[in-house]
Parts: sequence; structure tokens; C-alpha cells
Amino acid sequence: MATRQTPDACTLLDADHRNVKKMFKEFEELTNSKAKSAVQKKRELADQICRELTVHAQIEEEIFYPALRSATKAGDLLDEAEVEHSTAKDLIAQIEQGDESDPKWDAKVIVLGEYIDHHVKEERGEIFVKARAARGLDLVAMRDELQARKDALMEEMAAATA
Repeated sequence: MATRQTPDACTLLDADHRNVKKMFKEFEELTNSKAKSAVQKKRELADQICRELTVHAQIEEEIFYPALRSATKAGDLLDEAEVEHSTAKDLIAQIEQGDESDPKWDAKVIVLGEYIDHHVKEERGEIFVKARAARGLDLVAMRDELQARKDALMEEMAAATA
């Protein structure tokens, strides 16, 4: 059983949450600027946010949620989380395919940030609590599995865009 001091799967996933939150904050700070460099930086940030969230959702759906589903009675929470992922993926697709000159493009990124913030609060307050309380769920070993899958997916995405 993992202790609070031992980094586990929840710690890794929450580090992703904090990282993306910083990027959303930086994006919002740039929204009032009309400078060409700010527009370019917003696009780069939005693309990075979309990549990070896509990989994060995938490792949760492939590894974390199925393990939790079989170790706990958190099915309703996990169903809700997967629906939230689906909605976020729709917004991500609109952002990736969108044009930053569209007046609603910034709003889509900001709304995605708000949506993710809501999702993160539920994961931290409910799903991670159930995961850490579950018997027979090795969250430390799962952290390593999540990290390995995350690294592989990030490499695939980098190769696809190179």
C-alpha cells in the first residue's frame, strides 16, 4: 500500500493536472495581447495543452480507470469521468482544427480549461481517494506503467508531427 510520501499513480496524474493548469493560465494571460508573437505563443500553448490532455486521457482510459473499475465500486464515477473525457476530446479536436484568428478559438481553449478544472476536482476529491483506499491496487507499480505508456505516446506524437 502506498503512503502519502510514496509517489503513486495518483501523484503522476495530478502532476499532469498541475502542468496543464499552468499552461491554461499562461494562455489566458496572453488572450488580451494582439501582438503577433502572442498569437503564435497561444497557438503553441494550445497545441501543447491538447497533446498533454490527449495522452493523459488515454493513459487513464487504458490503465488507470480499468484497474480502478475492477478494484472498487466506483463505476458511476468512472462512467462520468469517461463522458467528461469524451466531451473534452471534442473540444480538443475543435481547437486543433481551428484557426486562432476565429473569435471563438480563444473561448474554446478557455472553456476547455474550465472543464478540465472541474474534472480534476472530481478526480482529486473522489476518484483518487477511492483509488488510494482500494485493497489490492498497487498504485506505485501502476505509476511506472502509466509513465512508460505516457512516454511512448508522447514519442509517437512527436514522431507524427516531425
